[in-house]
Formats: sequence, C-alpha cells, structure tokens
Amino acid sequence: MSIVVSKWSVVMELMLVAIVPVTHQSVNGGTNCATCSVIVALVEQFSEFHNTSIVTTLEKLCSFLPTEIKPLCNLAVKTLGPALIQLNLAVKTLGPALIQLIVNGADPDVACHALKFCHTDPGQPTCHSMLPPSAASLNEWQFQQRVDAARQSIIPLLQKSNFKLGVDICDVPGIKEICDWIKKTVANHIPAVDLDKDGFSTYYSLRGTAWRGKDCSDDFNYVYPGVIPKDGDDIMDSNCNGIYGVNLTSKKTYEDELCTNYQPRGVAVLGDSVGAHFHLPPQWFDATIISEKAFTNAVMIIENEIDWPMMSTTTGYGTNEWPDVITGPVDSIYLRLRQRNRCNHRDYQNIAANGERSSSVNNIVKTLSRNAQNDRPMVVFYALVGNDVCNGHPDTFDHMTTPAEMYNNTMQTLDYLAKVLPNNSHVVLIGLADGRVLFDNMGPRIHPTSTYWGTFTYGKFYDYMNCLQISPCMGWMNTNQTMRDLTTKRAQELSAVLSNISQTQKGRFSNFDLYFLDNPINQAIKKWVAQGGQAWQLIEPVDGFHDNQMGQAFVAGVIWDDLMAMSPDIFGPVNPNNDQIGNLFGDQGGY
Repeated sequence: MSIVVSKWSVVMELMLVAIVPVTHQSVNGGTNCATCSVIVALVEQFSEFHNTSIVTTLEKLCSFLPTEIKPLCNLAVKTLGPALIQLNLAVKTLGPALIQLIVNGADPDVACHALKFCHTDPGQPTCHSMLPPSAASLNEWQFQQRVDAARQSIIPLLQKSNFKLGVDICDVPGIKEICDWIKKTVANHIPAVDLDKDGFSTYYSLRGTAWRGKDCSDDFNYVYPGVIPKDGDDIMDSNCNGIYGVNLTSKKTYEDELCTNYQPRGVAVLGDSVGAHFHLPPQWFDATIISEKAFTNAVMIIENEIDWPMMSTTTGYGTNEWPDVITGPVDSIYLRLRQRNRCNHRDYQNIAANGERSSSVNNIVKTLSRNAQNDRPMVVFYALVGNDVCNGHPDTFDHMTTPAEMYNNTMQTLDYLAKVLPNNSHVVLIGLADGRVLFDNMGPRIHPTSTYWGTFTYGKFYDYMNCLQISPCMGWMNTNQTMRDLTTKRAQELSAVLSNISQTQKGRFSNFDLYFLDNPINQAIKKWVAQGGQAWQLIEPVDGFHDNQMGQAFVAGVIWDDLMAMSPDIFGPVNPNNDQIGNLFGDQGGY
C-alpha cells in the first residue's frame, strides 16, 4: 500500500506528469485512477503470487520502504487498507445471484471505481487497466454491477476512517505528506545545496554532483569545475579536476605543463527526460520480483527526479552502484572525453529535465553554469527527443510545436548560449526520434505491472493512458498507426528545422561552431539488432517510452563515432600526458 503512496504518486505523477506535464484537464480520474489501479494490481498479484492475505501483503509492502517513508505508508494503509481488504472479501460473499460478477475478488478497476478514484465522465468510454484473466471478459453492465455492490459494502468502513469517496489521492493521509515532499523536492533545477552560489554542489542528489561536477570548495565562488585555473593552480585546485601544484624540476605548474596545450573542455546537455535518463525500476511494480532491496535507495532516486544523469548518454561518469534497480553498462560522451584528456575531469553538466521541449528549454538553459570570460570551452548537446510532438491532449496535433515555433525557440536558446559559452565551444543539435519504434517493438509485450496475470500488454497500457488523457505521448504511444505515422512526420519536419539552422546560422555565432546529428536512438537500434539483439532490449520496461541503461550506453558510442567522423576537433586532441596525470594524481579526487 505504500507503493500506493510513495511510488504511484511518484510513478504516475513523475512518470507521466514529469515526462510531459499534464497542462490540460484529464478525464475519468486521470492520474488518480492510474495510481489506484497500479496499487491494487500490485497488492492483488503479490497476494496471489506469494499466497498471502491482503492484510499480510499490505504490511509486507510497507515494510519494504525506507525508514523515512515507512510511517507514512502505515498511515495510508490505516486509512485505505480496511476498504481494500473489504473489497476483496465482499465480492466473494455477495451471494449466488452475483456469482458471475464476483469471480476471484475485486479487480483493480472495480476497486478503484468503487473508491471513486476512477469514474467515467459523460461522453467518455470507461477506461480499463490491468485486469486478472477472470475479469477480462465482463461486459460493461456486469462491471458496473460489481462496482455498485463493492461500493455499498465498504461505505461503513470508509465512514469510520473519515475517508471521502472521490478525493484526490494526494489528499489521503500518509500519501499527502509524500506528495508534498516530492513536489518540493523536484521544484527547482539548480543545486539545492550550493553555499557559494556558483552553480555547483558537494551534495550528491537534488541537482548536485549526480548532475554536475563536484565543487571542490563550496566556500569560494571562483572555485568550481570548468573554470580557467587561477595562477595555474599552483597552490590549490580551483577547477576541481584534481590537478594542482608545481613540478619542482621544470618549475611549471602541473596545470600548465599537463593541460594547457591540450585544449581542455567540458560537456553539457540541454534536454528532456531522455537526456536526464529517466528510469523507473521495474522492481517497484512487478509483484513477482518486488523486494525491500529494490527500495533501499528510493529517497535518492526521488531526489534525483527518477532520473539517472550519472549513468546517462552525455554525462554518465561512474560505474553502476545500483544493480538491484537498474542494469546495464555505463558509457557516455563525458567518459570518452575524459579518457581523451584527463584534464577534463569533473567538467560535466546535465541541464535536462523531464518534460522539457524547445519552448521551456529557454528557461532551463539559464541554469547552465558557464562564464564566457572565466571558463573553458564546452561541447553542448541540444537534445530534445520528442516532447515537441508529444503531449497527452486528445487533439494532440494541435498542441505539437510547429516548424516556425521550433526555429524561433531554438534560435532563442542559441542566442543565450552565445552570451555564456567561452570561445572555441561547440553546439550539437540533435534531431527528434522516430517514436514509431516504441509500439512496433513493445506493443504485444506484457507490461511489468501485470507480469503475474499476463494480461496487460504495452499496447493496452498506451491505450489506458490515452483513455485517461494522461499519456506522455499520445501521438506515438498509440495503437493507431496513422496517428503514429503523422506524429513522425511532424518530428521529421522539426528535425529538418534544426538541420537547416546548423547549415544557415554557422557564421552567426563567433564563440561556438554549430553541428547537426540525426537522432541516434534509431541508428543505435539498427546496430543493436544487426549484432543479434532485439529492439525492445534497449527500451525502458516500465514507461515503454525511453531508452534504458543499455540503450543510453549504446547511444553514447553512436554519437561519439558520428561526431568523430564529422569533426574530431569537437573533442580536442588526445592528451599525451594522461598516464602521467594518473600516476601523479590517481583518481583526481573522484566524483
């Protein structure tokens, strides 16, 4: 039941709302309905799979959560638990007259409609989620009869707990506190802990070192990753790359001797949830594998907005420390740039956020910490994979970015970069993806929320979110092929705008070169399949919308190879002093 709270407040509201903000009125209960359905499905499947009672299941699920969340989960269970338990029992004891209506307990749709988290708005179809096999064949009349009977059976219990039918799920005691914490946690896109206000932090999450290179001193705002070294860093490490001091033999500072002639530079990404590397652990939703271990780092994951920038295509920098919730190798542009020149250590910034599109990037770009006069050059990736064509509106095409808007938005971002990027920087515009790959490869597969029942495919998952009008991408996450094709057509038009900008505006910006790359995910999938893999193996299992850890790492290699073939100058020369830097400074202070 805490999964109720801690995760599907986070799940649907950070999986759906965070991926693409729901700016319109959802229907049929929206995220409330989806949250409730996932909770009940998890509880019932866990109970069946482990052959435990509903009471034991609720207690067990709460016990999985971190200490910070567990008491709130228990409070939520105290409020809603009796109602869910009674639903399960009531539908088994309503008598022979309703025998066909109450097979195998209250399914998620019956339970959530009975609690009025779900409903059917006038003129809208009833939305159905992950049903057990026994409930999949009921007609609408039978379904409504079960809902009415179940609701009547739980009203006395709800009155005792002061729970009112139809409230927002984030108003339920226990869940409310978690929702409030989540909203506060993900409110800003700048480091929450930054004493000297230089844009860099010593704290890991909350837009800290998972997102940007670690500040080696939070006391001085002239000390941070990427700054041109002060006095060659003869005494202290001002640019946080771990290289400082004087070579007593040559009388030169190590920064001057080992780095200056080899064009150090940093890397940044301006992007969306793909650039931030959005990942929801399937271990949180699959009743057959959920465990306490999967929630060990839940607080950190939420503080990082369910994103994994430290393992992403552009700014991934370490090894996988969380194999219980995310699997796959780590490879990135930053790691390759550092391997090419160890003077680039810690010089990375992930300026991406869930739901960003070309219009909103003009706000988040202002959180990029770079000074045209005082800092080293950067390679900046402008990577908006799909939100300019993705939204949850039923009239989705009317809410897609137009080519004219794409041009104006992108030029506004580039004009800002012209003010803050140092000379000899590079900006790479990445085209939009062809999202048809999602349904083509995920459609018939079973979604993790229904692994045990085996009835809820990704195709049904996409249509369920569309029915509630909370889909992050109605155009591509859709069983309608015509809609998927038209969405791709608009994506191609917007990519053509970016390509045209890279060709026609090269001379406009004196401090950076401009490049364009087709979106690499489809190219990566082709290469992956050619090597014997299957496309679905590179796609996130829970949201069915992003590339997963394997995909993020594979895409890094594709981008690197394409840019090296186009212009290796983007990444600067190989530093012949790399081995010496390693011998003198070891891991250079780590991360």
